[in-house]
Amino acid sequence: MGKTVKEIAEFLGGTFSGDGNAVIENVKGLDEAGRGDLSFISNPKYRKKIETTEAGAILVSPDIKSGKTLIYVKDPYIALARVVGLFYKPEEHPAGISGGAFVAEGAEVAADAVLYPGVYVGAKAVIGKRVVLYPGVKIGPQAVIGNDSILYYNVSVYGRCLIGKRVIIHAGVVVGSDGFGFANPGRDNFKIPQVGIVQIDDDVEIGANTAIDRAALGKTWIQKGVKIDNLVQIAHNVVIGQNSIIVAQVGISGSTSLGRSVIIGGQSGLVGHISVGDAVMIGAQSGISEDVAPNQIVSGSPHMPHRQWLRTQAIVGRLPELYKKISLLEKQVREMEDKLKKE
Repeated sequence: MGKTVKEIAEFLGGTFSGDGNAVIENVKGLDEAGRGDLSFISNPKYRKKIETTEAGAILVSPDIKSGKTLIYVKDPYIALARVVGLFYKPEEHPAGISGGAFVAEGAEVAADAVLYPGVYVGAKAVIGKRVVLYPGVKIGPQAVIGNDSILYYNVSVYGRCLIGKRVIIHAGVVVGSDGFGFANPGRDNFKIPQVGIVQIDDDVEIGANTAIDRAALGKTWIQKGVKIDNLVQIAHNVVIGQNSIIVAQVGISGSTSLGRSVIIGGQSGLVGHISVGDAVMIGAQSGISEDVAPNQIVSGSPHMPHRQWLRTQAIVGRLPELYKKISLLEKQVREMEDKLKKE
C-alpha cells in the first residue's frame, strides 16, 4: 500500500518541498528509481544525481535545494532505515516445531518459537520466545537462544553457548567451535582442551560464514549492539566491546580485547593478547601488533597513525623515481671523491 510524500515526512518527523500528495510505492536507489519510488542521498558526492534521477521523492539533509520533491530529515541514511519498513514487511513464520525438526529430551522450546525442518536442538537447550531457527540450524546441549533472535540456514551453536535477545545470525555461522590452542606448536601440537563458552549479548548481528571460537577457559564475549560482517574469524577469549563494527575478512587473535565503538576495516588482522581502546578506527588491511590507545585512527601494517600512513603511501608511488635520483647522486659523489683523490 502506497504512502504520500506528506505521510512519509510526518512519519519521519521531517518536512518536505514539492508535491506532498505524490504517492510512493517503493524504495530504490537513485539510478533505478522511477516516479512512484522514494530514494535518498546521504553522501554529498551524489548530489548531482538529484537532477537526473526519476525518483518521485528523495530523502535529503536540510541544506539541499532542488525543484524535485524532497523530504528533509536530519540523517537521510537513518531515515531510510526507518522508512523501508513501511514498504517491506518482515517474513511471517508459522509458530511451532516442524515434523522434520529434532528436539532432544530436556530441551525447552517456547510455544511461539519457529523450528523449520532439519533443525536440531540438543538436550537441556533453551529456545526463547519468538525465536526463528531456519532449516539446518544446530543448537548444542545446554545452549541458550534469547527471545526474538533469528538464526538463518545452517548456523551451528555449540553446547553451553549463550545467545542474547534480538540477535541475528546469518547463514553458515559457527559459534563455539574450539579455539586454536596447541601446546609446543609446530612440534608436539598438543591440544589444549577448550572448555569455555561464547556469550553473545543482545542486539548483535553476525554476517554469513563467520566463526567465533569458544574460550579456552571463561568466555569469548561479543557485547551488546556489536555488528560483525561476513567471513570474520574471532578467536578464543576475545572480547568485543559494545556497538563495535567488524568488517569482512577481519581476523582477531586469541585474548585480544576491543573497547566500545571500535571500527575495524576489512581484511585487518590483530595479534593476540593486546588491547584496543574505545572509539578506535582501524583502516582496511591493517596489521595491529600492539596496544592501541582510545580515540585513535590507525592504518597500515604494522599500524601507525592514519595521517602518517597517508603520507607514507604518497611516497611509495615515487620510490622508483627517488631511487634513480639517489643512484645518480651516489654516482656524482663517487666521481667527486675520485677527482679529489687524484688532486
